[in-house]
Amino acid sequence: MDVMTAVLSRRSEPELIEPAPSDEEFAYLLRAAATAPDHGRLRPWRWILVHGEGRTALGRCFADCGTGADPRRGRDQLEAATGRAPLLATLVFTPTERRPVPEWEQLAATNAMTTSLMLLLHARGFGSMWRTGRFTQSEEVRRLLDLKAEERLLGWLYIGTPGRDQPSQRRAPDDITDKISTFAPTLLPA
Repeated sequence: MDVMTAVLSRRSEPELIEPAPSDEEFAYLLRAAATAPDHGRLRPWRWILVHGEGRTALGRCFADCGTGADPRRGRDQLEAATGRAPLLATLVFTPTERRPVPEWEQLAATNAMTTSLMLLLHARGFGSMWRTGRFTQSEEVRRLLDLKAEERLLGWLYIGTPGRDQPSQRRAPDDITDKISTFAPTLLPA
């Protein structure tokens, strides 16, 4: 799949089934995604792969800490949330102050890497869906995943094989000409 096709046909996939990439294939794709722009090559992120029994433990943690916060969703629904995909790749932001790269730029590099990873997954026939929500702020979830105080849980990339029968259609790009301008300075006589 060429890059333009990947960009125009990638969609968030709400139904994801087996198979997901193996840990080795995920690492292979991540090595390529990590070549995204990253000032100083700080790689201010890490991934925690959650599958199998890990999904069950994370789902129980969601249920234990979330039932009072959202009366519309019961314990069973919260616990089942982690079963929506065979692999939940947990993105942890690990900014560093060792070099003069502002934190916003480190976060932008993390986003660029994640977008590249999603396109690479799509090009290999996998689907993904980015999920965030209140559990990214949960102290119980942070403890379960063994996050350090300075780390931020950004969310989960749910990954698997798209459960729908048809491949996604290419999107027609929107007209964004109103978002482009050309700088043309007025030069004063010397």
